[in-house]
Amino acid sequence: MTLPPADSALGKLMATLPRPGRVEWIGVRPARGVIMQALDEAIASAGGGLDGDRYKGGSGKRGITLIQAEHLPAIAALAGRDAVEPALLRRNIVISGLPLIALKDRRFRLGEALLEWTESCDPCSMMEAALGPGGFNAMRGHGGVCARVIEGGRIRRGDALVPADA
Repeated sequence: MTLPPADSALGKLMATLPRPGRVEWIGVRPARGVIMQALDEAIASAGGGLDGDRYKGGSGKRGITLIQAEHLPAIAALAGRDAVEPALLRRNIVISGLPLIALKDRRFRLGEALLEWTESCDPCSMMEAALGPGGFNAMRGHGGVCARVIEGGRIRRGDALVPADA
């Protein structure tokens, strides 16, 4: 998708966000298939991911995964559950108060770190096992985003997420 020019009416609307986002939860996946570890803070490494996460040393395209807090109840409802714990969905950071889709193709500050949207974080087949039959489809459209770490730094629960160009 080609974005409209930044100085166009639609470009200005797309750049205007309701308020900063807020870090509600942080977790790392030490290895494939193991339970995520919830943290109060984490260190993001440039070109990698969060210290202690299995994706830290990767290509960086999927360095950190984020999911929108407001989508958790929707995923739970679609999966026929009362609630869904963030660790079950295997995303690193839960953000509230900001529509993550508005960060598409943008850089943003998360705590001390500078991140860049790389792609949507589509669900994988593990969600079927984690959420039960239909879990994969319950997450479609709600899987969050992947981001590359441009500048490393500390990220804490309660930190703001703001566009870098704001």
